[in-house]
Amino acid sequence: MKCATVSVIGRPSVGKSTLINTICEMKVSITAPTPQTTRNAIRGIYTDQRGQLIFTDTPGYHLGGKTINKRMQDITVSALGESDMILYLVDASRALKEEEEAIAEILSKVKVPIIAVLNKSDILSEEQKKDAIFFINHNINAEKILECSGLNDEGVDEVLIALFKLAKEGDLLYSENAYTDQPLEFRISEIIREKTINLLDDELPHVIYVEVADIEYNEEEKSVWVRAFIITERDGQKGIIVGKGGENIKKIRKESFKEIKKIFPGSTLQLDLRVKAQAKWRTNQVVLDKIFKTL
Repeated sequence: MKCATVSVIGRPSVGKSTLINTICEMKVSITAPTPQTTRNAIRGIYTDQRGQLIFTDTPGYHLGGKTINKRMQDITVSALGESDMILYLVDASRALKEEEEAIAEILSKVKVPIIAVLNKSDILSEEQKKDAIFFINHNINAEKILECSGLNDEGVDEVLIALFKLAKEGDLLYSENAYTDQPLEFRISEIIREKTINLLDDELPHVIYVEVADIEYNEEEKSVWVRAFIITERDGQKGIIVGKGGENIKKIRKESFKEIKKIFPGSTLQLDLRVKAQAKWRTNQVVLDKIFKTL
């Protein structure tokens, strides 16, 4: 059996979360059209007869002077130093400029194998593929350059073959049935955050935080009750999330319910979802530590 840890790096919206979710066949990391929605280093676990790969979905590497961007950069760089290999994703449908060059500079210093992947291959022109391969060959010391579409599950098997080929022999670090090591509360809160961002990305790109206040189990009735709060910075933002006549919060609850229900197969689920304003929550260091903790 083989076992290896894999850090996935790339620019925001390159499709890292989508690819890991496809590989693990479960929701591990949230996906949204809004860039930089992954705020933590998320671990996804894939196991088959060949062994086990533990993927770390890092925040999209984004240049900028804001504290939030620097924290995301720190999380990304830290994850690279703890992995056995690196999966470098490129979105060749966009110009490869400063951010891609910054990632290349970081990767030039690592001592572990790198697999480069042109993601979203289903929408790439031959010229875009050619330009991306040229950039990788001249800036990255990659063991292999592959193409895939994480969204359409195309070329993903080839990526796994390449990773397992580089992986070393070793015992499994997690059980064969595990697909993530994230705490239950975190997984639920991320699902709700994803659905909120997807519904209101133009109005509330980042100013929300989801807190799972309670989870209660009833073994006899095989039921689960979850109470969670979508926390905003101002009362005006609270109104946007709730929507006219509660229309938005109903949609968020409905879509969140579908995903959370998959975590509790065979049990009935009650989801009590509310919205509250908490002034200046983003500047509260305790909350920031919760958001940016590296697990």
